[in-house]
Amino acid sequence: MLQTIAIILLVLWLLGLVTSTALGGFIHVLLVVAIVLFLLRFIR
Repeated sequence: MLQTIAIILLVLWLLGLVTSTALGGFIHVLLVVAIVLFLLRFIR
């Protein structure tokens, strides 16, 4: 489940970079959180 969320957030983040919308910063924060959660799950 976390991998799916991380992939979705990665795609949204890339779209935010391309379109340069105001949500780009918010999506970037969500991407960082998703990566941290993914790494915690991978380490365990």
